Amino acid sequence: MENKYLFIFLASGVVNDEGFWLIGIKNSDSKILDDKKLLECHRKELIGYESAKDILFAINLNLDNLIHDLKKHNISLDEPPIGISFNIPLNFLENIFDFWLEKYKDKETWEICLGLLKIRRRLSLTNLIYSESIKGESKKWAMEIENLHNYKPNAIENNTSNKPMWK
Repeated sequence: MENKYLFIFLASGVVNDEGFWLIGIKNSDSKILDDKKLLECHRKELIGYESAKDILFAINLNLDNLIHDLKKHNISLDEPPIGISFNIPLNFLENIFDFWLEKYKDKETWEICLGLLKIRRRLSLTNLIYSESIKGESKKWAMEIENLHNYKPNAIENNTSNKPMWK
């Protein structure tokens, strides 16, 4: 029988001396704690199976959009063996994680935000916001979603990667 609940988590880890972030789901707390690749768990929530899959989908789409934007602007990130580049700051990933976890609590808000995220896949929401094409709550959520895509590393940091503290 499949577990009714899953842990969705944000953790840091290391493989072959390369650091990475990992956002994923596991069916038990001990599987997160016992994973030798993971160093520290920064966020962990026990939620329903379908909810965890939906939230993980939104987080991954948000991150895909962000990485696509960075590549479009010729900003490269280190490519870890698994997970997400250590070049993206933890607080930025925490904001994305927390945003989607919180929005899932209200079905109507979730559907609006997920729809805006899918639109964001194709085009920036900024023009829609400033042209008054969207209004009210949708405009508020569009501004927040656009903000979740605004990570740009400093020019100085772009030439060097974040080094893990264990090296």
